[in-house]
Amino acid sequence: MNKKHIIFVPGKNPKPPAEQHRDMLWRTLLEGIRRAEPEIAINIEQHKENFHLIAWNYAFYQESRDTAKELPWIDALLNKHGPTEQDMREATSWSINFNRFLYNLVDHLPWLIPLLPEATRKNVEETNHYFENRNNIGSEIRGMLKNVLRPILNNNESVLIIGHSLGSVITYDTLWELSHNETHPGKVDFFSIGSPLGLKFVQHKLQGRQFKREHKFPDNIHRWINLSSVGDITAVDRCINNDFSEMLKYELIDSIEDHCEGIYNFYRNDKGLNCHRSYGYLVNPAVGEIIAKWWKEN
Repeated sequence: MNKKHIIFVPGKNPKPPAEQHRDMLWRTLLEGIRRAEPEIAINIEQHKENFHLIAWNYAFYQESRDTAKELPWIDALLNKHGPTEQDMREATSWSINFNRFLYNLVDHLPWLIPLLPEATRKNVEETNHYFENRNNIGSEIRGMLKNVLRPILNNNESVLIIGHSLGSVITYDTLWELSHNETHPGKVDFFSIGSPLGLKFVQHKLQGRQFKREHKFPDNIHRWINLSSVGDITAVDRCINNDFSEMLKYELIDSIEDHCEGIYNFYRNDKGLNCHRSYGYLVNPAVGEIIAKWWKEN
């Protein structure tokens, strides 16, 4: 059987220490698959050694999140089997819609960034920190993913890269560099969740943006699946097929699929509903079904 790998690239903010974070992600990922395809979950559970976490956050923030504060909320999530009516109301509330409006506005008028609320402005600044490669941090982060990915590609093994939030941007940039600066056989399958790749602000800073035609894009993605939840304001433009359709035109990729309707991220903690949290995405059977299908087909 062809060896299969799942690589998870997390988004922004400090995370728990790497092994603890990996265990927490593994628990929620398995539960999401179990809710969609129980038999596949049993099979995947036997291959935890092939689940790789790209733990870049400590290098970026120089701090870790307290695991003990996360665990009760993850336990509550694992015992919750879908969004409540309150979750669905909050995911479409006026405050969510107003923040979405702000993000859309700034995406078209970036000179308004200094006028954004502090939390929103901080998100933009941290993303710029990565793009500007301050202290070589962007290259260092991409190097972490390359170190895991190179032997998998060289062995022509199956790999699904799950990029959450900024992790989807890191994945895209890394794949572009591997496409154009190195030579490796094989292709990856790319699963972006809660991704900001639909934003013009992000697209104008991606690796390869300075080139034209097919050289602008990575050529080592077999299939790209993008999924976003209702109320996730990081994924302001929740569909990316239209933004990257040139990849299809130049036959660089087999397919780009968007799953961006009727999917709810129902993670809650002491701050309330968080429509963007990675654990909430992974536990969702819509995500589990995509991972299970990939596992069966590879």
